[in-house]
Amino acid sequence: MLKATYQDVLIAAKRLKGRINETPLIHSDLLSSEAGAEVFIKMESLQKTGSFKVRGALNKIDALTEQEQKRGVVTASAGNHAQAVAYASSLKGISAKIVVPSSTPQTKLDGIKRYGGDLIVYGDIYDEAEEYALRLADETGRVFINAFEDDLVVAGQGTTALEAFLEEPDFDIVLVPAGGGGLLCGVALVAKAINPNIQVIGIQTFASPPWYYAFKAGKLVDVEYLSSFAEGLHGGITAGNFDLAKGIVDDIVLVEEEDVARSMYWMAKHHHYLLEGSAVVGITALQQGLIPNVKGKKILTFATGGNVDLGRISKFYNDFDGGDQ
Repeated sequence: MLKATYQDVLIAAKRLKGRINETPLIHSDLLSSEAGAEVFIKMESLQKTGSFKVRGALNKIDALTEQEQKRGVVTASAGNHAQAVAYASSLKGISAKIVVPSSTPQTKLDGIKRYGGDLIVYGDIYDEAEEYALRLADETGRVFINAFEDDLVVAGQGTTALEAFLEEPDFDIVLVPAGGGGLLCGVALVAKAINPNIQVIGIQTFASPPWYYAFKAGKLVDVEYLSSFAEGLHGGITAGNFDLAKGIVDDIVLVEEEDVARSMYWMAKHHHYLLEGSAVVGITALQQGLIPNVKGKKILTFATGGNVDLGRISKFYNDFDGGDQ
């Protein structure tokens, strides 16, 4: 059971001060015009290691005891959490084994190695990589660093929302890319503490929809997983994050893969940011008119990461013929 609170986010913010990038909050004039709302994007793609994940990883690894540090750590990730753990571990000289699925983009694999992580590729999807990482933890005594089901990780991820709200404190709607739920829960803790009437909506793709169907059923359910451009959101969720989210997240929305690809291309063309699929799903939901009652509202979403292979963006350029999308 997770027990993270808004106070934990404040403690994390103090711990991380000066050690992470305070990323820009940009106003998208074009997206605002399209949506009939004021749309702001928190650019976590410009964070250390290229994603928001370093916030949670640093907050967690800072809390390890000296004995735990000596034992080393192990984690599973679709890539961004893996890089973050490798980076955070390297700062303290901690041995880190990093397990990723075969679907992990090359740019993320390169980052893991660059930050000194011991890279292990296992399984086709995140859940298989996580199962193997947990076995390694049992066999070796290493500390397993969960990508999302951890109070310290949730609190660390929540600091990105805290920064955004300190800059613009009067958002009406918050759109959060939803993978395992660390960011979703961390952002929701901050948003609801500041204003209980703020609408917090998680965004997933049809290729990986566990949050959507869990919210509909009121419990965890089995879903089918397909290949996705938003591999960072891929995989199952746990009772800890689900139980925490139920009280602070208002809804979950699903977006189509092709629309995610179009939003990735759109951000590169119009805002000159290279973003991974996971980072644009909030933008996609707005562009496709999937969020109700946005007219005249002030909206926050998160560009969660920029670790995308250039070949993928080039392919989208060719697919969409270089036209205005």
